[in-house]
Amino acid sequence: MSALQNLNQKFQEEYMANAVLGIILSSCLGSIAAMMILIDGNTIFNLIHLTWIVSVCMIYNMAFIVHLKENLVLNILYLSVASSLLTILYHIIF
Repeated sequence: MSALQNLNQKFQEEYMANAVLGIILSSCLGSIAAMMILIDGNTIFNLIHLTWIVSVCMIYNMAFIVHLKENLVLNILYLSVASSLLTILYHIIF
């Protein structure tokens, strides 16, 4: 069993607890990414980037609240966390 399949199975076993922890993770990483974007300035690229980060974090919250399928919620969480982490890493490195 691959690591992603194992993570998917464990996420679905305790869906409510893991989804709530996902909301906390997505919100915290999203707020750090948003802060780093805003520190960089207010160019059109930064505003589009900020819109993307805020939107993807809100989409994860929406996916959990409207009770979408567990697999879809987990995939949106991956997207949210990856977007935030890549933004944070970009602003740390450059």
